[in-house]
Amino acid sequence: MFVSFFPQPKLFFTSAAVWSLAAVLFWFFGGEQLGAIFGLPPAPAGVPPILGIRIFWSAPFLWFYIYFGFLVAVFYAFWAWYSPHPWQRWSILGSSAILFSTYTSVQLYVALNTWRGPFFDLFQKAISTAGSVTPGELYDLIWVFAGIALFSVSLFVVTRFFVSHYIFRWRTAMNDYYMANWPKLRHIEGASQRVQEDTMRFSTTLEGLGVAFVDSAMTLIAFLPLLAQLSTHITALPVVGQIPYSLVFAAIFWSLFGTILLMVFGIKLPGLEFKNQRVEAAYRKELVYGEDHADRAQPPTVAELFANVRRNYFNLYFHYAYFNVIRSGYLQADAIFSSLILIPTIAAGKITLGIWQQISTAFSQVSSSFQYLVSAWPTIVELISIYKRLRAFEATLSGDALPDIDQRYLEREKAGLKPEDQPVA
Repeated sequence: MFVSFFPQPKLFFTSAAVWSLAAVLFWFFGGEQLGAIFGLPPAPAGVPPILGIRIFWSAPFLWFYIYFGFLVAVFYAFWAWYSPHPWQRWSILGSSAILFSTYTSVQLYVALNTWRGPFFDLFQKAISTAGSVTPGELYDLIWVFAGIALFSVSLFVVTRFFVSHYIFRWRTAMNDYYMANWPKLRHIEGASQRVQEDTMRFSTTLEGLGVAFVDSAMTLIAFLPLLAQLSTHITALPVVGQIPYSLVFAAIFWSLFGTILLMVFGIKLPGLEFKNQRVEAAYRKELVYGEDHADRAQPPTVAELFANVRRNYFNLYFHYAYFNVIRSGYLQADAIFSSLILIPTIAAGKITLGIWQQISTAFSQVSSSFQYLVSAWPTIVELISIYKRLRAFEATLSGDALPDIDQRYLEREKAGLKPEDQPVA
């Protein structure tokens, strides 16, 4: 799954994580200031932020683009020298392009959140005192919003187009890798389906999960400092009272609570999804044999296989029922949680409408990023089940022990049981 597309995956991802962490730490502990040497200093403290998309060609952003490009070039050059790979341009440069696009998308959310403050303060002023605000002032800020929205839509379209091509290249790499080793893999149960369907599902599922994960990580990097800054407006939280960086701690607590809750109630789902693929494959295989052989796909056999399908689905429905109750209940509570913790501050009249909008948006961004597992858990379940099927290929090629269910299949095959007569488990 990974060795076909990335050079030495374990070492590659470890080095990428270390390199990224070092880059982020260096940026926050001095790298950002280095831009001043090249005439691109950081934004001075106390100066009102730039509104709209003009911020993306301001000096601090231009310095970040140079910094990011340099780090990517060094990382790519090292791996191109140390362990050349036929897909290195897509796997390294393509991944970097997705990271950069996602970072820009998150910064658009930050720009939009910055816009909310003056716009809603102006809005509050307009409806509080007649004639205090001219229509032109409101229209000016609406045009600022339009610029952000247009840039955001354009970036979204370009990113999705590129990511789709990136994922299909990954699927192509997996397909070529497995087919090059087909003589070793063809004896595994459902090998054709694993190559054709599972690689397709793996790539498309990973597309959504991967982009969402990167977006969550970038959102945390961008919005956590902002949320910490906005915490200065909070007088106290319900129950716990006044604590430093109260909004940050509230977001972390609420997100961890939801993540642990969903993991506990959804722990059985990956195994059930995996078994579901097997019973569906057994039923489909019998029908395929029935197309060419009159003695196959007889009513008793088909009825038994479909009974397995029905039994597994009903079991799956039961476990998803209580899982969805917990998940939906948590998400509904999440919709009002930020307003709930702001009640003491709102009642004390300590914040304006603009500040409330900024806090609500920033809190929502941070908590939703921490809640990545909550929102993505059903998709993660599907990905785990696909991974379990492709893991048999990986084990065969690396010489590791096969999963138990595949070992039992091969043992029955050696004992003389034909593939079409094999049971589901």
